[in-house]
Amino acid sequence: MATNRTLRIAVLTVSDKGSRGQRRDTAGPAIRELLQGFSPEVAAAEIVPDERAAIAAKLKNYADELHCDLVFTTGGTGFSPRDVTPEATLEVIERSVPGIPEAIRAGGMAQTPKAMLSRAVAGIRGKTLIINLSGSEKAVREQLAVILPVLGHAVETARGEGGECGR
Repeated sequence: MATNRTLRIAVLTVSDKGSRGQRRDTAGPAIRELLQGFSPEVAAAEIVPDERAAIAAKLKNYADELHCDLVFTTGGTGFSPRDVTPEATLEVIERSVPGIPEAIRAGGMAQTPKAMLSRAVAGIRGKTLIINLSGSEKAVREQLAVILPVLGHAVETARGEGGECGR
């Protein structure tokens, strides 16, 4: 990922059990591991329960106060009544980026037809790109493999630094 400055990221794990210490989070650390090749500055790596207001507040903080370039959420994108990560994300983004979750779902369909059940979204708040990923480490690894090749350009463009896509 070629960028003009350090990539500032945040990773938010959304899990009731994880927030209570009843489940070990492996998806959040996997995201940070897979991004190490880009030498990011990790501004935050936290776990919150499946509470829409708590998720939205963290996303706003990462974008508005911590000035992150890229925020990943992991978890809360399924059909469970407690899965509200997409709704919280839609509440805070200013511009939708539908191609990212579309590509993730398309890539996931090669692994399992259940990939179509993801309700994940992506969007931009200010200059921060926010991307929802699934809650399992395996899914996170597969999903990042799909989008890592374009993340550098996406971040640069959101920052207002990117060049033409057609080059």
